[in-house]
Amino acid sequence: MKPNRNVQGRRQRVAEKSLCEALAALDRPADAHALLQDLCTPAELQALADRWAVARLLDEGLPYRTIQDRTGVSVTTIGRVARCLTGGAGGYVKALAATR
Repeated sequence: MKPNRNVQGRRQRVAEKSLCEALAALDRPADAHALLQDLCTPAELQALADRWAVARLLDEGLPYRTIQDRTGVSVTTIGRVARCLTGGAGGYVKALAATR
């Protein structure tokens, strides 16, 4: 029998909420880093860090090519981050505002 997509979607939302609560509950950046190291492979953690660096540089108004030169991230990834900044869920915008 094929799994019910609604049940899977609900489980995913509950799991994501729980993860977000765990991250938000941590007071120190070192603790958040430790959790991310435990959760992610080195490549996944690098991808997250790269996207965050791109978001910060886009927020500064730098052109894509300059960001690519500074970070080594592809123009495609830079474009994806830029789309999330303008039409995403608002996470980048809130995090950028909170870290200024």
